[in-house]
Amino acid sequence: MATAGKSSLKRSSPSYVNSIVGVALVLLMMGIMGWFFLNLKQVSTVFKEKIPVSAYLRTLNKDTIGSIQKYIASQPYSKEVIYTDKAKAKEIYNKENNENWDKVLNENPLPESIDFFVKAQYVNKDSMQNIVSDINKLFGNQITEIQYQPSLVNQLENNASKVGLVCLVIAIILCIIVIVSIDNTIKLAMFSNRFLIKTMQMVGATRSFIAKPMNIRAIINGLISGGIAVLLMFVLIGWSENQFPELKQIRDTKLTITLFGGMLIVGVLISWFSTQRSVLKYLKMKLDDLY
Repeated sequence: MATAGKSSLKRSSPSYVNSIVGVALVLLMMGIMGWFFLNLKQVSTVFKEKIPVSAYLRTLNKDTIGSIQKYIASQPYSKEVIYTDKAKAKEIYNKENNENWDKVLNENPLPESIDFFVKAQYVNKDSMQNIVSDINKLFGNQITEIQYQPSLVNQLENNASKVGLVCLVIAIILCIIVIVSIDNTIKLAMFSNRFLIKTMQMVGATRSFIAKPMNIRAIINGLISGGIAVLLMFVLIGWSENQFPELKQIRDTKLTITLFGGMLIVGVLISWFSTQRSVLKYLKMKLDDLY
């Protein structure tokens, strides 16, 4: 029986090679879509965190200005806080508008301000209003007004919701495609072992004895497929970042590693589950039905 088993496994090895390659390609497709979604999320985060909020100052007292700046910087919503004096405000205005008013005005009319940027999760209508209200409540006497672009905030919020819904639908469809594709690929690989499974059952082998080596083989094949997919994905990401250097700026290493880990786990779990299901299927079938 052992000799027959080894011979059968050798004859079925091409099917396992095809299975490994097929599963790797499906996992690669999953990885590409996952990486696309991650970058899309990061781009949205970058845009949100580039919206400036300007608190225009009434006071010129440096200690008071420092207190306001320190308070804003200590808040959980704060991403970056910058103090802009009159000279800096003038420089920014001239740069943005490509002009110089020195020949027209003798004094600088621009107020000093504390400009800050908010973390992406706080860039929504309600949170921004709460932030403005909180600062006005504490420092209303030292601040003339707080300005930001509410229309841009609302637009980003609405677009993020729509994109999130679309991504969710695509992710669900993609998961179904991945699971079905890998399952069918494993079934084709196991089809060549159907007589081996039935022969082992007929000579008295238990279900666990028959399934164990094939489950181990499935786990190993899943790891190999996942490893190939991760390697190809790593090469693809490196090539993409060389072609488009901007991608390096929005890269989230932790999320990328999580994506790679997810590809490995999905490859192993679906390979094991499909193999287990195929073994049980052939064990329940009659010998004549295998032909």
